[in-house]
Amino acid sequence: MTDLELLTIGRVSVDLYAEQLGKPMREVTTFRKSIGGTATNVAVAAARLGRRVALATKVGDDQFGDYVRHALEHTFHVDTRYVGTDPDLQTPLAFAELDPPEDPSIIFYREPRAPDLNIDAADIDADVVRDVPIFWMPASRFADVRSATAVATLLEVRSRRAHTVLDLDWRPQFWESEAAAAEVIRPMLDHFTIAIGNKDECEIAVGTRDLNEAADRLLEAGLEMAVMKLGADGVMIATADGTRVSVPPYLVEVVCGLGSGDAFGGAFCHGLLEGWDAETIIKWGNAAGAIVAGRLMCADDMPTIADIEQLLAERDAA
Repeated sequence: MTDLELLTIGRVSVDLYAEQLGKPMREVTTFRKSIGGTATNVAVAAARLGRRVALATKVGDDQFGDYVRHALEHTFHVDTRYVGTDPDLQTPLAFAELDPPEDPSIIFYREPRAPDLNIDAADIDADVVRDVPIFWMPASRFADVRSATAVATLLEVRSRRAHTVLDLDWRPQFWESEAAAAEVIRPMLDHFTIAIGNKDECEIAVGTRDLNEAADRLLEAGLEMAVMKLGADGVMIATADGTRVSVPPYLVEVVCGLGSGDAFGGAFCHGLLEGWDAETIIKWGNAAGAIVAGRLMCADDMPTIADIEQLLAERDAA
């Protein structure tokens, strides 16, 4: 048994957000510092909603690694028992150029190698991997041989227990090609019960950009739930019992296009743990994503339950 409700595994970095919105990097003069990475942000988002969350990752033996660990523990209340330290590699940096704000570019510094790629299966308690109610990872874990080997071992331990979640999380910077990503990701679907992705990510995972067809293929692969991100059209969720429901997005003026999907992920996990129906879960996820899209930061600006409830109440009253 485990005291945790959610375990995420994956990337961590020190994120530096350009404060001059709509400016190219050559004109940026100041940055705001936080922590980031898909698995990190999902962990923070769920912890902000009161869930008991741990992140499995690695940092460097440097000042930035110390900052990451301190921020996780003391600012974001994420359990760091599985945050290791690599003695040789540096903590990664990620610079966000908000030009334009709704479609930022990220400049990754992960050379010669990021510490989080050196996570081994033995670094994480197998009992926790098996028993935690939600085990979440991004598909980018499969882009590196050592990382892929580690997570494959953990997935064998997990043995496709509900809820084992794959965030399809397409990051072209980490892959040789789309074909290489598809070759690795598609067979791994057999280990998951839930997949979350947009059109581009679904095309890589199951070979189609049509979201209804993609949902069908994911369910045919044995998943219990497929969550399809429709962009300006909202989110659709399809389940093995025949449920298929869509909800529209909450439209906001975008301040930063980063982190809204991770906010959705944290709220989605919260809804799963609460035992809500599919429509309620994705309404909360959409609201959480909209709130973060209207703010500058990712981890720092993840919403509280009160924030989400207020937005839902306002839209219901409109």
